[in-house]
Amino acid sequence: MKLKKMKSINTIVFNLLAVIIAVFFISNNSLSENFFSEAKQEFDEKNYEDSKFLFQRNIVFNPKDAESYLYLAKIYKNEENEKEEIKNLNTTLLLDPKNEEAIHLLINYELKKSNYSRVKELKENFSTICKNLCKKLENIEKSLAD
Repeated sequence: MKLKKMKSINTIVFNLLAVIIAVFFISNNSLSENFFSEAKQEFDEKNYEDSKFLFQRNIVFNPKDAESYLYLAKIYKNEENEKEEIKNLNTTLLLDPKNEEAIHLLINYELKKSNYSRVKELKENFSTICKNLCKKLENIEKSLAD
């Protein structure tokens, strides 16, 4: 009888722990989603310091979120912090190699630095994946021709 009661208590405890863990992960996921949404809203309102903090916080909860790194790169570009801009663009492309906006921003950076061999390499990749920013390819071609 005692053994049956122990098994019953163990089952209840196990189920309770499973529910607590599930709730924790669900709330964590929605929490990180809130950070991204709030960060994007702050970014759109040009509150870059607040949005930077929220994007960084989102990365803590979701380190593979390429969009957060992309927005951080845009913020650092606005702050003229090239080192952090490039670091975040490279991280974006590491997580999402087909992110055409990140490739386009990196192409513009390399054009500014007159690194034409890197621009050509990125342009070839960009031309194979572009869906939304294909018109920007013409501008890149003109810049390379100059």
